[in-house]
Amino acid sequence: MDAEVRRLTLSTGITVPCLIQGDPSARPLLFLHAWGESRRSFDRLVPLLPGFRIAAPDLRGQGEADKPRHGYSLRDQAGDVAAILDALELESAAVLGSSSGGYVAQQLAVGQPGRVDALVLVGSPLSLAGRPPFADDVDALADPMDEAWVRQSLEWFPLHRSVPQWFLEDRVRDGMMMPAYVWKDALRGLYEAIPPTEAGTINVPALILYGGQDTLLSRTDQTELAARIPGAELKIYPDAGHLVLWECPDLVAEDVRAFLRQP
Repeated sequence: MDAEVRRLTLSTGITVPCLIQGDPSARPLLFLHAWGESRRSFDRLVPLLPGFRIAAPDLRGQGEADKPRHGYSLRDQAGDVAAILDALELESAAVLGSSSGGYVAQQLAVGQPGRVDALVLVGSPLSLAGRPPFADDVDALADPMDEAWVRQSLEWFPLHRSVPQWFLEDRVRDGMMMPAYVWKDALRGLYEAIPPTEAGTINVPALILYGGQDTLLSRTDQTELAARIPGAELKIYPDAGHLVLWECPDLVAEDVRAFLRQP
């Protein structure tokens, strides 16, 4: 599969890199990474989905994207995603969001429903309202970023399956590329927002993938999230934690292919 990274200048005023891979005539599948990560968090998933036209951008403030001092509300982040679709000349796409990337995907599906054909929510929250337990640590950050802090932050979400060390080192690099104000403002934009399924209705096919050992998101909330999206399918991986994408990319790929009816 031919792959390239394009620099997209968005109507929202920022420039972001976006990995493009797969046959241009294939079904488009847009990946949205989690807070504190980058498009490279999908490096183990992309090769497992050869039947799609994949687009994986770095989101505002993260990875190699522009890092403005503003624009980190949940609505702003969803607006960037709509602008990414515009820059790619896509009216709509299936959208796969990992963790908070799935929260952004939900907001896009609520606010601009015509842009989303289907949703895959991988360890994605029902609600982030209220301060998470690690918000105080984030509020105390200052530049330059402390690599030891970034490494320690990975321990907020315990791993229950083996993850390659190179992949973990890449996530440390992601964290080091974010200024302290982005860590703070992007997190605040998530937890200060009205949860998308409280703000509106999602009416597209949805697959919800959840790690049964998740200590951040409860199974009750995942069941409620599925109930709020008519016809949504909830699948639980009993021995995975919150970082489903990191721990089981093979299972995620298998379930995505089945859900989107792609061999």
